[in-house]
Amino acid sequence: MLYTINKSPFETSTMESAFRFLQPGDPVLFIEDGVYAVQSGNRFSAKIESAIQSNSVYALKPDLDARGIGQVTDGVKTVDYDGFVELVEQHKTNSWL
Repeated sequence: MLYTINKSPFETSTMESAFRFLQPGDPVLFIEDGVYAVQSGNRFSAKIESAIQSNSVYALKPDLDARGIGQVTDGVKTVDYDGFVELVEQHKTNSWL
């Protein structure tokens, strides 16, 4: 199950709610304002690093660029729109909006 998270963790508890249901091996994709979660060195970095131990974590590069985020937490993979489409094609999707 691909989890997509589009809300900033600084404004909502969407990421934390999604992580409670996350199963090992489920990929997570941060999009839109959700990408603030993966910015390197913020208060959510430890949770992201923990998730990376058993899940692939991705962030949409155009959304990172649009928000001026240049450094992401180690282990977070960036994808472009084609990569986003590939993830959606490969997995059932659970959108945390």
